[in-house]
Amino acid sequence: AVVGAGPAGMAAAAEAARRGHAVVLHDAAEELGGLLRLAMRVPGKEEFRETVRYFRHLLAERGVELRLGRRVAAADLAREGFDAVVLATGVRPRVPDIPGVDHPKVLGYADVLSGRVVPGRRVAIVGAGGIGFDVAVALTEPEPAGDPLADFLAEWGVDARWGVGPTARGGLLPRAARPPARAAPREVALLQRSPGRPGRRLGRTTGWVHRQLLRRRGVEMLGGVRYERIDDAGLHVLVDGERRVFAADHVVICAGQLPERGLERDLAALGVRAHLVGGAREAGELDAERAIAEGTELGGKL
Repeated sequence: AVVGAGPAGMAAAAEAARRGHAVVLHDAAEELGGLLRLAMRVPGKEEFRETVRYFRHLLAERGVELRLGRRVAAADLAREGFDAVVLATGVRPRVPDIPGVDHPKVLGYADVLSGRVVPGRRVAIVGAGGIGFDVAVALTEPEPAGDPLADFLAEWGVDARWGVGPTARGGLLPRAARPPARAAPREVALLQRSPGRPGRRLGRTTGWVHRQLLRRRGVEMLGGVRYERIDDAGLHVLVDGERRVFAADHVVICAGQLPERGLERDLAALGVRAHLVGGAREAGELDAERAIAEGTELGGKL
């Protein structure tokens, strides 16, 4: 049995089935994908739809039984007597110790990226890791002006005549010839506790892109922030010895993640040992590549 149909769980189930095991894949959600379903909603990460599609077909091809839309309990797994149980139950958001973190204007990143809640025009984001940047990109994405390719070329100043006629030097239009930037739909502040420039730990090949994109969209990025409280007035912070209030309509918490291991404890109480993989094993520096690699490796050892 594999519990959790995110990238690690799908990879583990597919590889175990390839090796001849009869595999049952459980997930409380109605669809495959786990956190990939949130990631695919971030502008620029739509390709994760293809990752989910790939695994959907692979799991069907290899005969994996899907049990979706129901949260499986430890007693259910113990009763069926599986030879091995893999927990790919992922992560849960870390809730920071900030007075007022339970205020009605406080949202989790899953609320925002899933579309369950549409934040107001002024947003403060607590946490400037990968998820914080993803949320900032999603919240500042301008309304489409044309087709997606034309919008992309215009945003980055790429000469659209490339490949069909004379183009500007290097394929990039001079700044004076570029169309005006489309207005971001929100005012966003991206904040982190640790000192230094937000985004330093993002990928080397893509981090600069995210930072430059958010600067163009007017996002204020601050490090070395001490969070004091959240109340009706907004997010109160201390930055460089100066108190500031971000008069936010909503405060989005992106302050890291913790492994989701509740089912492991329940299984252990019943004498069932489980294998942990992906975010359930280690939440830090989690990405789809690592999760899929770990799931595939574990599935090959079962």
